[in-house]
Amino acid sequence: MSTQLPPWLKEEDSKTNTYVLALYCQPGAKKTEVQGEHDGRLKIRLAAPPVEGKANDALILWLSKTLNIHRSAIELLAGDLSRLKRVRVSGADSQAIVDSLTI
Repeated sequence: MSTQLPPWLKEEDSKTNTYVLALYCQPGAKKTEVQGEHDGRLKIRLAAPPVEGKANDALILWLSKTLNIHRSAIELLAGDLSRLKRVRVSGADSQAIVDSLTI
């Protein structure tokens, strides 16, 4: 791949178009949106409370809609109870991810 990936996006497997996103999530916002970068991570404000996994569910649903991929293609790898999360995304082109998630 010739394009330089942002620090928050790492290629895991080029054959299956699998990438890992490093995210900083801020629950309890008015609406779900990308807020820019925060310490090398993509900052996403979530319109969901940080209780009982609601913010994680909202994040996965929002990513699936934004990237136009199925929810099952998104997996939360780390950060279940933290604002710092790592998410695996399968079946999406890196350029589409960057284009969809940058402001």
